[in-house]
Amino acid sequence: MSLPPNVHDAEPIPDSARAAIDALMKSGDLFRYTAPADAPVALLEQEFAALLGCKYALAVSSCSAALFLSRKALDLPRDARVLIPGFTFAAVPSAVVHADCVPVLCEVGEHYRIDMADFEARLAADIQAVIISHMRGHTSDMDAILSLCDARGIPVIEDAAHSLGTTWNGRNIGTLGKIGCFSFQSYKMINAGEGGSLITDDAELVARAVIMSGAYEHNWQKHKGPKGDNSPDLANAFGKWQNQLPLYNLRMSNLSAVVIRPQLPELTRRVRDGLKNHDYVAGRLNSSPFFNVPAPLGPEQRAPDSIQFNLVGMSDDQITAFSQATAEAGVKVQIFGRSADNARAFWNWQFIKDLPELPQTRAMLMQACDVRLPVRLSREELDVIAEILLGAVTATMARVAA
Repeated sequence: MSLPPNVHDAEPIPDSARAAIDALMKSGDLFRYTAPADAPVALLEQEFAALLGCKYALAVSSCSAALFLSRKALDLPRDARVLIPGFTFAAVPSAVVHADCVPVLCEVGEHYRIDMADFEARLAADIQAVIISHMRGHTSDMDAILSLCDARGIPVIEDAAHSLGTTWNGRNIGTLGKIGCFSFQSYKMINAGEGGSLITDDAELVARAVIMSGAYEHNWQKHKGPKGDNSPDLANAFGKWQNQLPLYNLRMSNLSAVVIRPQLPELTRRVRDGLKNHDYVAGRLNSSPFFNVPAPLGPEQRAPDSIQFNLVGMSDDQITAFSQATAEAGVKVQIFGRSADNARAFWNWQFIKDLPELPQTRAMLMQACDVRLPVRLSREELDVIAEILLGAVTATMARVAA
C-alpha cells in the first residue's frame, strides 16, 4: 500500500497573491486604515459580502473575534443567556463568556446536529440569543430553528467557521440568521493562517461591530456599503455610535487580506472538489457495518474538507484498538470524546459555571470520528486513507471474533 498523504498542508496560496504581497512588503503599509481608500482589507470586505450575497462584511482577526463582536453588536445585557450546541469548538462558549454572557448548552444528536426537542425546551429558559454552530460543516434544521427563534424574537447568529460554501435551500450558510461568522484559519476552506469575517444585512449591527473592532476616531468612514459607498443607513448608524462604544482592536491586517483575496475565486472549485472527495470516501466507509457516515439533510448542500463518521457496534476496547491501528498506519483519527482535553468535548469547558451533563451529546462524542480530507487530495490518496480505515476496523473486529 502507498504511504498515506500529508493531510495537514493546505493548498498553495495562488501565485496571483505574490505580486500583491510583494507590493505590500515594499510599501510597509500593513495597517488597514492607513490608506485613504481601497485598502486590501476594505476591498476584501466588499468582495466577501458580494460573494455571499449580503450587504456588509467586517474582516477581523479571527472567527472567535467575529463571534464576540456579534454578542456585543446585539447589545445583550450582562449575564444574558445564549443558547449554543453542546458540540462545538471551545472558542464558541469562550466568546460568549468573554462578552459577559452565559452559555446555555443543548443536546446534539448522533448525526452531529442539534436535537430539536431539547433545543425548543431550552429556548423557554429566558434565552436572549442563539448561536448555531454548523460544526464540521453539518447543518442543523435551520428552517425549524429560525421559525422557533423568530416566533420568540430571539436573534440567531451562525457560527459558519466550517461552512463557507455550504448552502441551505440554495442560500449561503451564514446569511440565514442576523449575523454570520466565518474563519480563515489554516484548516478552513480559505486559508490565511488566522482571520475571520462577520457578515450581516443590518446597518446598525455592522456599525456597532465596526467601531468596536477598532475603527477609532472616524476610520469607520472607510467601511462601505454594498455599492462601495456609505449608504445613508450606514452613515447614520456610524454617526449614532461614534464615541459611544469601547474599542476592542480586533482588526485584520492588510497582509492577511492580500493572502485571502486571490483565494475567493477558488472557492467554487474547492467546494466542488471537497464534496466529491467526501462523498467518495463516505461511500467506501459506509460499505463497512462498523462505520456510519451521516447523510446531509435535504436542503443542505455541503462544502466539506474533512469527514466524520460514527463507529457502530464496537466496545471501548475495540474503539481503542481501532484508533491505535489507524495511527500506526499513518492516518490520524480524532475520536472527539476520547482524545485528552479535546476542545470539542463539552466536559472540558471547565470555565463554564454549573457545566451541565449532556448524555446524548456525550454518547455521540465517544464514538464520533474525524479525519481531514483536504480538497487537493487525489483519488489515489483518498483510496489510501479509505483502505487504512477499512483495514484497521476489519482487523480489529477479526481479532475480537477470534
